[in-house]
Amino acid sequence: MPVFTVNVKWGKEKFDGLELNTDDPPVVFKAQLFALTGVQPERQKVMIKGGTLKDDEWGCIKIKSGMTLLMMGSAEALPEEPLVRPTFMEDMTEEQLASAMDLPCGLTNLGNTCYMNATVQCLRSVPELRDTLKKYKGALRASAPMTPPQYITAAFRDLFESMDKTSSSIPPIILLQFLHMAFPQFAEKGEQGQYLQQDANECWIQIMRVLQQKLDPMELDTPMETNSEGATASIPKKNLIDQFFGIEYETTYPFLKNKSRAKLLGCGKILVLLCNCSEFLCSSTGGGILSKFSQAPG
Repeated sequence: MPVFTVNVKWGKEKFDGLELNTDDPPVVFKAQLFALTGVQPERQKVMIKGGTLKDDEWGCIKIKSGMTLLMMGSAEALPEEPLVRPTFMEDMTEEQLASAMDLPCGLTNLGNTCYMNATVQCLRSVPELRDTLKKYKGALRASAPMTPPQYITAAFRDLFESMDKTSSSIPPIILLQFLHMAFPQFAEKGEQGQYLQQDANECWIQIMRVLQQKLDPMELDTPMETNSEGATASIPKKNLIDQFFGIEYETTYPFLKNKSRAKLLGCGKILVLLCNCSEFLCSSTGGGILSKFSQAPG
C-alpha cells in the first residue's frame, strides 16, 4: 500500500510525520490538514514539487517519504456569496434545480458508510437538535487537546451547516475520520483495504452518548412530557439528548385479584427501545403486529 510520511509547512507552523496514502483521493489528506489547522479543504492550496494537489486525483505528482509540502490558506470564515441575478428553471443545472425545489442534501457513500449517513440524516430531521448544535461553540483545532465528545459534536455542527447550504451530495469525510478516531471498530477494513459494513444502531448509540455530554437542554415555553396518569412531569433533563430522545419507563406487576392495582418493580431510562420481533409477531396473518401483542400471554 503506497503510504508515505511527509511534512507540511503552513505559515510559521510545521507539521512533521503526517501519513499520506495515495490510494485515497487527495481530499482525504486535505481533511487531515483541516483537523490540524482549521482551514477548510476547499480553501487549501497544497503545493509540491511538480504541481498543486487537486481534490480527486494525484495526477503526475510523485510523493516521497520525508518530503515537505507547502500549504496556503486562511482559517477565517468564508465571505458571503454576492447576490446573483434570477435564473429561470429551464436554464438551471440539476444542482440549482434541486436547491430551488428545496430538496434535502445527500451524503456521499465513502465505502460502506451508509450506516453513518443514515444516522446523520435521521438526526438532521430533528429541528431542536439542529438549533442546539448551531449554538455549540467548540472548535475543530489541533492547537488544544480535544476529547471525542468535543470534536464529534463540532463535526456534526459543521456538517449540518454545510448541508444547509446545498442540495447536492457532499462527502462527510471529516465526521467519518473523527468517528474512526473515537470508535476504532468503525474503521475496520477488509482484506482488500475497503471499510467493512457496520451496524447503524451501534453508530446511533455511540453518537447519542457523545452528544449527551456536550448539548445542554432547551428551555421550552410549554411542557412536553406527561406521566402515565396524564400529569405533567417535572423532572428536569440534564442534556438535550435525554430531553428529546430519552425514554423513561416503569416496570409493574399487576395483581390477579385486583387488576386496578399494580406493584412497582422499578424504573429506568434508555435511549434505544429494542424490539426483537419474533415469527410470532411478524406473521402476515391475524391482523398485524398490534393484534399479536394483544394475543401475547401475560
